Amino acid sequence: MFFYKINGLHKAIATSCALLGLFWVGQAQAADGGVVSIGGSITEIVYALDEQDQLIARDTTSVFPPEANLLPDVGYIRALSPEGVLSTNPSLILALEGSGPPEAFDVLKKSSVQVITVPDEYNRQGIIEKIKVIGDALGVPHKAQKLADQVETDIAAAESAASTTAKKRILFVLSLRGGRVTAAGAGTSAAGIIAMAGGENALSDVHGYKQISDEAVITAAPDVILMMDRGGDHGADGNDVQAHPALAATPAAKSGMIIRMGGLYLLGFGPRTASAIQELSSALKTRAQ
Repeated sequence: MFFYKINGLHKAIATSCALLGLFWVGQAQAADGGVVSIGGSITEIVYALDEQDQLIARDTTSVFPPEANLLPDVGYIRALSPEGVLSTNPSLILALEGSGPPEAFDVLKKSSVQVITVPDEYNRQGIIEKIKVIGDALGVPHKAQKLADQVETDIAAAESAASTTAKKRILFVLSLRGGRVTAAGAGTSAAGIIAMAGGENALSDVHGYKQISDEAVITAAPDVILMMDRGGDHGADGNDVQAHPALAATPAAKSGMIIRMGGLYLLGFGPRTASAIQELSSALKTRAQ
């Protein structure tokens, strides 16, 4: 009888300890922050994986899907403040390669928060790798593999269809700030999407995004001018192109071959890239007729 009571007491204590353990585990999980996403394509992939509940903040470039805009904004990907990012109390920071400035990123990497840099290559395999890295970081590798397989299939089909388009020389104009043309050379996201859509970068002899002379614009002789659909000092529109003396002299401006697309959609290299390839290649075919 006495032994039974002691056993019962042991059982009660064990049960209480187990419940207490569960309580502390729950407290630890609740005390954990969440994920801060730095890079629009990263945020898109998190949503595509249906893991948006893990997000607690995002950067300024993370504007798709629209509901991502409801998350706190920690600043622009190239001009981060470590204090601003860390003030959200994250447990994980997913940052696109090239996030910065470097000194701010160094502070983040030296903090107690886990920081994972996500590679950003401007081709099909780069997107697949990006999805897998993010899936592993979020603890959902199987979901990431499924998404990666679908995205790879879609992009392969889009590239195959785009390859039937007659190659056109495309000049991607990033901005016309101060009347000076800043355009995309080799090694840029714009060059990557142009190639995937079956075009030829008209500025392939330049590396990176560079401000170029009027003479260089005319020499490039693009058949198509491609831009983001934004205005202001850092943007441009069709009227700006036609009013610019060098751009207006190009075959593209003379024939009205000016294409504008959403920046993140066109240059993000995420789940929507297959659709962007299809839209761009379709525009090239339509305007060619």
